[in-house]
Amino acid sequence: MTTTTPVKLSGPMLAPASGSAKSLVVLLHGYGSDGRDLISLGQFWRDSFPDTMFVAPNAPQVCGGNPFGYEWFPLDLERDRDLSRLTGAEIAHPVIAAFLADLWAQTDLGPADTILSGFSQGAMMALYTGLRLPEPLKGIVSFSGLVISPEKLAIECASRPPVLLVHGDLDDVVPVAGSQAALPVLTGLGIDTTLHISPGTGHSIAQDGLDAATAFLRTRLNP
Repeated sequence: MTTTTPVKLSGPMLAPASGSAKSLVVLLHGYGSDGRDLISLGQFWRDSFPDTMFVAPNAPQVCGGNPFGYEWFPLDLERDRDLSRLTGAEIAHPVIAAFLADLWAQTDLGPADTILSGFSQGAMMALYTGLRLPEPLKGIVSFSGLVISPEKLAIECASRPPVLLVHGDLDDVVPVAGSQAALPVLTGLGIDTTLHISPGTGHSIAQDGLDAATAFLRTRLNP
């Protein structure tokens, strides 16, 4: 009988500026990137949210398109893109959920203290994982993402934390239609969802999108 070693994620972490963590922001990077990329958001937010710990794990797989980065799931351009994303998300989901459970056990915090955010493929996984957790998170922030398999989410949605969708209107990697389509799906499930579209912005986070995310965090972390 063979046993499979559980995948453990690791990556950069920023301790709370105050020295005492009362909340967590977990940042999931995009395809071909790593945790060092998104931890920069934590560096931007750290002084504004001094009681928050920021964690940016590396995805579990070395990226097929960039051996210096990582991927939450491979991009299979030979197959149906929606099916490929669903297959990959189903595999990555328990890895991220286990990482969150370990993090909560280590910090004595929990879902109600945690905002899960991501960019591009990481945003897809933040939505996929965060809405399937049995206890609601403090919130989810999706930068340039989409909802993978809305029909499956309608069946499997287990909690309904507030969601902010941020997207550039000129994104040619994950088109803004992804977030536009996600809005009615999420609101239809009773999820408090806001969509912010950054004009003249491609596949990146513009200052106005960052400001919208900062306001979302402020409402949740400093009520």
